[in-house]
Amino acid sequence: MKIWPLFVVLTIICWGAYVPTLHHGQMAFGKNSALRAFLFVGVAYFVTSVAVVGYIWLGKAEPWSFNTSAITLSTLAGILGAIGALGIVFAMKNQGRPIVVAPLVFAGAPIVNTIVSMLWNKPASPPSVFFYAGIAIAGCGAAMALYFKPA
Repeated sequence: MKIWPLFVVLTIICWGAYVPTLHHGQMAFGKNSALRAFLFVGVAYFVTSVAVVGYIWLGKAEPWSFNTSAITLSTLAGILGAIGALGIVFAMKNQGRPIVVAPLVFAGAPIVNTIVSMLWNKPASPPSVFFYAGIAIAGCGAAMALYFKPA
């Protein structure tokens, strides 16, 4: 049995609940609370990463060696993730609502991911027209979520 799909489902559930939970965290802080909520998102990332990596390192599941390229790219990925989280924080601080912000982010991000992935790792053969149709449909879905957002 392949286990990776379970991790995909875990991520879908966690990221799907992220924006509404963050929004309620901001509201619980009160007025002008976006950066305080963002601070605790960062604290949670730090605590989680230290705990998980510490557990893995102590269990010797991965070697404890580093190289410049890996450190640079992983740090860049973390910065991109943090800036993305900050974008969500500021979207909601400026009257964005989770019911609109999340569908736009989670429909748009896979499109960007696909483009960046294909530029970085060029496919061996051209993708099917249906692949590009799927990307276009995802874009249409984001546009429809924005156009038909609830009042």
